[in-house]
Amino acid sequence: MKVVLAFIIAVAASTSLALADPTSVDHGGTYVGSVVVGPGQIVDGDLNVVLGDATIEGTVNGDVNVVGGNIIERGGHVMGTKNVVGGTVIESIVPWWAPGGENYGRFMPDHRGWWHVAWDVVALVFFLIFPLRTRMALDRLERHAGASTLAGLCGWVATFPVAVLLVFTLVLIPLIPVEFVLIAVAVFIGKAALALLIGRRFYELLQPKATPAPLLALVIGLVLLTAAELVPVLGILVTLLIMLVGLGAVLLTFVPDWNLPGTAGSPPRGVVGGPPMPVA
Repeated sequence: MKVVLAFIIAVAASTSLALADPTSVDHGGTYVGSVVVGPGQIVDGDLNVVLGDATIEGTVNGDVNVVGGNIIERGGHVMGTKNVVGGTVIESIVPWWAPGGENYGRFMPDHRGWWHVAWDVVALVFFLIFPLRTRMALDRLERHAGASTLAGLCGWVATFPVAVLLVFTLVLIPLIPVEFVLIAVAVFIGKAALALLIGRRFYELLQPKATPAPLLALVIGLVLLTAAELVPVLGILVTLLIMLVGLGAVLLTFVPDWNLPGTAGSPPRGVVGGPPMPVA
């Protein structure tokens, strides 16, 4: 759930829900983006901050809850409890939760490796839970790489408008978290499919006369993708590409395709490497 929460926070941030400048607040409530309780200011009630920091220079007569940020006390006082998710508190408990921080040493600048390993494990789990959907996404990547990229771009662009429409309906507001969870699941399945493709091609490059088992191909692909994601600067582009193409490939699995294996009138296709897997 922590990984899914991190993904939801990242998606929300990418849709510019967070405010650029801190907002000065004088009463409790829920705020998106960084807020500041000024010197001498007294805030009654709980203060909830999403995707930003809560800078306390005055007094808060209640709890301070921050998701996706930190609580910064500059001579202020919080009379209630302080709860932080996705900030330095989480980093101190689970060091690999966040990709960076202030307490990393010279020879271990951060824990991005463990961060990506955690994501890879989740992708592996989703592969084991949804082997059929992963195989279908792999098929789309192999035959419709360009369409997968375009579908992924459209999917990400449509994420925020769909959420806004759900808000306007009022009745469907509870479906907004479901939307982001489904996107997270789709990205993990898409990453597993991309790793399968890369791992299989890499294995066959080393062993031209042999084909790997799907699980072996997946592990090899995840290792290669993780290594690429850890490269400075380039790694960010690789991660964005995985999220783009992976989501698009999964979205295409819900589009009827007359060339799918097993569909009437479809041309014969080669056998996928490794033990047989069920296909649509």
